[in-house]
Amino acid sequence: MIKNYRTENGIVVPAVTMEQMIEIDRIAMEETGPNLFQMMENAGRNLAELTIKSLGKSWNKSEILILAGTGGNGGGGICAARHLANRGAKVYVCITDTEKLKDVPAYQLHILKSTNAKIIPVEELKYENPDLIIDAIIGYSLTGKPKCTSAEMIDWASNKLGIRISLDVPSGVNATSGEKMGTFINPDITMTLALPKTGLLSDVTGDLYLADIGIPSKVYEKLNLNYQSPFSEKYYVKLIGLSG
Repeated sequence: MIKNYRTENGIVVPAVTMEQMIEIDRIAMEETGPNLFQMMENAGRNLAELTIKSLGKSWNKSEILILAGTGGNGGGGICAARHLANRGAKVYVCITDTEKLKDVPAYQLHILKSTNAKIIPVEELKYENPDLIIDAIIGYSLTGKPKCTSAEMIDWASNKLGIRISLDVPSGVNATSGEKMGTFINPDITMTLALPKTGLLSDVTGDLYLADIGIPSKVYEKLNLNYQSPFSEKYYVKLIGLSG
């Protein structure tokens, strides 16, 4: 477990466990704001921007495939798909089960359907060879091994050569301990949200970035976290793990 990370400018950022992150989200949504719609929108926009940066000059000629679960992590991936499609990128989205999407991710899918992004079933993944895969299957709340369609998606992505970017936590990795829970995504890049998680060890994340999703510092103070905003004029920053 990692207790703290630092930015390239030397700002120390505290890491949180799954339980702490659940409480941070609860305080934001029930007491202070922002609401889930706002946080998801910020996450998706930042993820889209990092995706474009990662692909370089060829981003608008590259095939981007988003693997999305049914919860908040999947909603962030679907939101990123819309921002990418709005900019003319070639975007494909595969969702574990559209019928089980929670309300806010379902609304993100509703908006996405007004873009040129293509929504494909899991059965068609075998025909795809994308230049970049976004892993938005499972977020920080994973407690056991990925199962069924989620596991199938992870196995598929693990055998592809394209760049892999995970949102918040690589799917199949325990956010608190860093334990690999059966099949898992081994990304080139991870964009974690709000605060880094204690289980984001360097051998499971690739390059690690922290994205601002709009949570005010007062929320972190309620958990007695020693927090100084690392973002300055940026909306996401690169992180380096510290041992203590």
